[in-house]
Amino acid sequence: MRSEREYVAGLYERLDAERARVKGEYDAALRGNGGTPMERDDEVRALTREVRRLDAVDNGLCFGRLDSTGGERSYIGRVGLFDQDNDYEPVLLDWRAPASRPFYTATAANPEGMRRRRQFHTRGRRVVEFTDEVLGRPGGAERGDAALLAAVNAPRGEGMRDIVATIQAEQDEIIRLDHPGVLVIEGGPGTGKTVVALHRVAYLLYTQRERMERHGVLVVGPNPAFLNHIGRVLPSLGESDVVFTTTGGLVPGLLVTAEDAPDAARLKGSLKVLDVLAAAVADRQRLPEEPLPVELGGVTLRIDAETAAWARDEARASGQPHNEARAVFADIVTYVLTERAMSRITRGWLSRDDRDEWERLRAGLLKELAQDEKFTAALDELWPVLTPQGLLAELYSSPERLRAAGADHVLFRAEGDAWTVSDVPLLDELVDLLGRDKSDDAAAERERKAQTEYAADVLGMLVGRQDSMDDEDHLFAEDLLYAEDLAERVLERDTRELVERAAADRDWTYRHVVVDEAQELSEMDWRVLMRRCPGRSFTVVGDLVQRRSPAGATSWAAVLEPYVPGRWVYRSLTVNYRTPAEIMAVAGALLADFAPGVQPPDSVRACGVRPWSRQVTDEGLAAAVAEFVREEAGREGTSVVIGPPDVPGAVPASETKGLEFDAVLVVEPERILADGPRGAAELYVALTRATQRLGVLHRGPLPRALTGLVEVGAQRPL
Repeated sequence: MRSEREYVAGLYERLDAERARVKGEYDAALRGNGGTPMERDDEVRALTREVRRLDAVDNGLCFGRLDSTGGERSYIGRVGLFDQDNDYEPVLLDWRAPASRPFYTATAANPEGMRRRRQFHTRGRRVVEFTDEVLGRPGGAERGDAALLAAVNAPRGEGMRDIVATIQAEQDEIIRLDHPGVLVIEGGPGTGKTVVALHRVAYLLYTQRERMERHGVLVVGPNPAFLNHIGRVLPSLGESDVVFTTTGGLVPGLLVTAEDAPDAARLKGSLKVLDVLAAAVADRQRLPEEPLPVELGGVTLRIDAETAAWARDEARASGQPHNEARAVFADIVTYVLTERAMSRITRGWLSRDDRDEWERLRAGLLKELAQDEKFTAALDELWPVLTPQGLLAELYSSPERLRAAGADHVLFRAEGDAWTVSDVPLLDELVDLLGRDKSDDAAAERERKAQTEYAADVLGMLVGRQDSMDDEDHLFAEDLLYAEDLAERVLERDTRELVERAAADRDWTYRHVVVDEAQELSEMDWRVLMRRCPGRSFTVVGDLVQRRSPAGATSWAAVLEPYVPGRWVYRSLTVNYRTPAEIMAVAGALLADFAPGVQPPDSVRACGVRPWSRQVTDEGLAAAVAEFVREEAGREGTSVVIGPPDVPGAVPASETKGLEFDAVLVVEPERILADGPRGAAELYVALTRATQRLGVLHRGPLPRALTGLVEVGAQRPL
């Protein structure tokens, strides 16, 4: 024990020295010693990431040791550390390095050249205990499960913990899988799907850092509570260039405030809604019911239906998005009006042979038309500049527009801009259908050009000053550096961190995307995500049995084949590390009732506490819930009450997806089960959140599918 403590203490000394070195380089970069502003910014960002990475790995820096049959020892930890005085020999192997893999995969039957696996248990920076597993000797007093069981039996904290010290062989195979396309990880409750996916991200960032870190990784989860729960895992592994969001956050700045009825959610999630959106855009490309008058060159002209139809056909045929095609529409209408005006104005005194005069007249008419507010108003009426939110809000709140777009009446709502999560993929689709307002782009380009010219003038003045100086005069280097800095600032170089820039930019593309609870995503949701990752590198995590959304996936092939035909692979996790056998027996009976043929995951442990049920009266329900909350508050760990929305203190099962608690109280399972066609899946989720204790309160008869519960009276088991 003493030698191990000394070795680990030495690793911490090396970690501290490496931190001091990187911090010194970081401070020097901030002082701006050498290089251009852009180069210094890149260096500061890189060093910032390195400082964070080294700070994050302090807890549990080294968690194991491998002894080979040849006598070599390798220590395994969160990062790699090297002996700079001894040819950079590794003194600590990064858990993601190929040489570390036997720590997770070697078994008694297949030791992979290893003799012993040692797992450290630490408190702070000090080793307090270790357990050994002798490999290659079945029955040789092995203790390989000790660390795993200690981890799964430990009380839960506020967030998900990494499993870097206890990754199991089936999990390690998935984490290190070399597949460039889409990987689907499916498994029942407690199988570690999410944490495996996050460790896979850390592995990919380690093995493909140069390719991935400039664009980052996107992690999509079902709700903010879930994202908060998993948010510490990757930082604890030294990785921070990751954006966490829900599907509702995929359109930056959108505030989701409402929830759709099932029929509306189903329609919005279907690809059929693409026809509705296209028709809604086309409906805004209108022909005048009566000719629209325009004064030009002293004559009155009219934009008639025939002219507008020609312009509309040409604009649509251009293949450009609506707002960008407006320029084509305007060009055709402008051409017709100027030709008509010139024919009337020049009648009897000017022929087309006098080209110079003819073109001067045309230029004057074009300038007049461009400044004519009535002409601009006519264009706005016939081919308006549209925004995704404006178009969709007006569509939802107008029965007439819904009919014109061929949309079902279930999409109608009085408050058109009361956005739901199902609206997000539609708004994102409209960004591409509508495009940008070219006038805004032109103004931005003019501003950028002016800023560039200003910066060039500053540099030019300083260079001119240098050329005109006498020998005794000096142009200090600081002057040129100032000008260079000024040019960078004038051009407004974005200095935000990658995560900030990516989260705020709808057009940002990622090198890899993780989708958790993926069975809940609709066809339209997948279109959004595929736009975000043109390389189609995904880790997809889910369990089709737990699907609640009416627009969610019914098979992985149906979701993925349209985008990555033949480029996706499927892996399953079969061991339940969260839910003890006593609780899983209850959940398994429910699963057999609503999804016969689906095999529940095997629990790795029993907890020794039977789950219980208790029937209460209407008046006694609140007191029974309060009793549970009061008792659990005095225990170590976490707890939750899951039930219908009118139960005081309860949360719906959908908000607990992916989460885990030491103790769970499920209230009125009969009502959860009766809540729509996916009620059974909701109840299954509720029953499988507990790691130690499960209780059930019911007012009506207990559902037939709930078996294995110990019915108790007023006093329930502790």
